[in-house]
Amino acid sequence: MLESLFLIAMIILKILAIVISLVVIVLYLTFLERKVIGYMHVRIGPNRVGPWGFWQPFADTIKLLTKEIIVPKPSNAFLFVMAPMLSFGVALVGWAVIPFDQGVVLANVNAGVLYTFAVSSLGVYGIMIAGWASNSKYAMFGALRAAAQSISYEICMGFALIGVMMAAGSLNFQQIVIAQSGGFWHWYWLPLFPLFIIYWVSGVAETNRLPFDMAESESEIVAGFHVEYSGVTFALFFFAEYANMVLISALISLMFLGGWLSPFQGIPYLEQAFAFVPAPLWLLSKISFFLYCYLWFRATFPRYRYDQIMRLGWKVFIPLTLIWVVVIALAVQFHLSPWWG
Repeated sequence: MLESLFLIAMIILKILAIVISLVVIVLYLTFLERKVIGYMHVRIGPNRVGPWGFWQPFADTIKLLTKEIIVPKPSNAFLFVMAPMLSFGVALVGWAVIPFDQGVVLANVNAGVLYTFAVSSLGVYGIMIAGWASNSKYAMFGALRAAAQSISYEICMGFALIGVMMAAGSLNFQQIVIAQSGGFWHWYWLPLFPLFIIYWVSGVAETNRLPFDMAESESEIVAGFHVEYSGVTFALFFFAEYANMVLISALISLMFLGGWLSPFQGIPYLEQAFAFVPAPLWLLSKISFFLYCYLWFRATFPRYRYDQIMRLGWKVFIPLTLIWVVVIALAVQFHLSPWWG
């Protein structure tokens, strides 16, 4: 009995640690985004609340939490409120199988990749329910656009994952990372480079970030499927978007960049020199790099037209991933590369 209670308590503590850490990261990711883009645009960015504007995320949170939640009269009130809760929940449950070090994971599921892919695809339901329940034509058009885009690029990401699973011979995240041991030249970004690029670009499109942020309307720019939302309900959508950015960055780091592994493995002097760096810190640094790329892209690239977005997914990425999956299958079958023994 005591052992069961202790086990339950440990699971709850792990969940709280993940959720609290993710909330803090999302808060300061919004602050960093405004600062980085401000720097790139030769502006100052937020600098009024606290030293160097450091408390701005908390001011924004308090503002959103205290604003009135307006539910349109013609809307379906129950679904209108459930949609952001669904998006928020989906953004959290994907972290259940993400390992931060060998053995440091909430649930070491053998089909972890399949679980993550299945859970992340549920985010489309939150978008569609929000657009439909709002009973607004603008919201509905934005939801249809966002759902079509998400589904299209999920297919690209799925085919890219097939290549990683064949190369590692496992659907377990820890086994995929361990299969990349031996230094950065053994990480899958090199032998699976086309899939790495496709997965990364598809991840940006999946999260509806620039230059793929066509969840907003093309001509009216009214925030797309969540145009009718305010206060806490809007904050949940906002949190889900940034939490998904962090999740995509973590998945790329685990599947293509060796996760928590040091890039200096197999290099005697450098491996010893950086032995003091904790393994989770390597993973965090890789995640931070991809998150910075998200901000960099937003400040740099113009928005695609919607037909260009769909053409890129269906006519370029999907055929490329299918071809590369066949190449990987042949390499694995005939041991044509040192990465697939």
